[in-house]
Amino acid sequence: MDRFVFLTLDGLSKGAVYAAFALALVLIWRGTRVVNFAQGAMAVATVYVAYSVSNATDSYWLGFAAAIIAAALLGAVIEVVVARRVHDAPPLNAIVVAIGLVLLLQAVLGMIYTNEYLAFAAPFSERALTAGGLTLLSPYDLFVFAVVTVLLVLLTLLFTRTPLGLRMRASAFAPEVSRLLGVDVARMRTLGWVLAAVVGSLAGLLVIPTELGLHPTAMDDIFVAAFTAAVVGGLDSPAGAVIGGLIVGVLLSYVGGYIRSDATPLAVLALLVVVLLVRPGGLFAVPQARRV
Repeated sequence: MDRFVFLTLDGLSKGAVYAAFALALVLIWRGTRVVNFAQGAMAVATVYVAYSVSNATDSYWLGFAAAIIAAALLGAVIEVVVARRVHDAPPLNAIVVAIGLVLLLQAVLGMIYTNEYLAFAAPFSERALTAGGLTLLSPYDLFVFAVVTVLLVLLTLLFTRTPLGLRMRASAFAPEVSRLLGVDVARMRTLGWVLAAVVGSLAGLLVIPTELGLHPTAMDDIFVAAFTAAVVGGLDSPAGAVIGGLIVGVLLSYVGGYIRSDATPLAVLALLVVVLLVRPGGLFAVPQARRV
């Protein structure tokens, strides 16, 4: 029982990070109908910024703030300079560009910081707390839950309670109509990329200190898990991305804890295949009306 409780809580903690990263993918998908395969590399680049600033100032929080600012700038620059050029092109063009961005960012980071794994310490203890003989969450796990919860609340309020969120949703689903109504669709799309880059950076800041270490390819496995979470929940559904992230996190925790850790990639692949076969649109996808 102790082990089951620990694995469940540990899975939910990791799932919260997957959920945040899946949200970043969903934000881009809803705005451009393209999966941003460069999201992981963009997140790692901003964590390197946090690493440099933290080492220079001896303050984790200054590094944290610098990473968020860098993510916003990086998201805006990539959308304006690169993504906007291929927005109206076939989807394959955008995928090729995203993969090119991955290679470019990882190569640049490797040249600047080398390809050695760097230690990036967490701001709170990762030692799990115990209560009544049960091993529970660590202070850092609680920090992760708090950050992801605040993030979800802010995004929900933005998209459901503010005129800006309404314009962003309208630009994503009906860009031509939005233009006729005076909405600056290009600016809304840039803002979507900025939000996605910030959310992705937060996910990187939360997960890299735990077990990965800082490396140009550190987010590759996280990207696979988060992409699976987004597909499981439905690429159009932010709430589905969150639930999908928690499902993936708990699944990987059980597989790693009860079977073996190197079986987790197979578990992710199996889950992805099953969902695509049973419900290709995701568990929380809304059926689309089709005129025939």
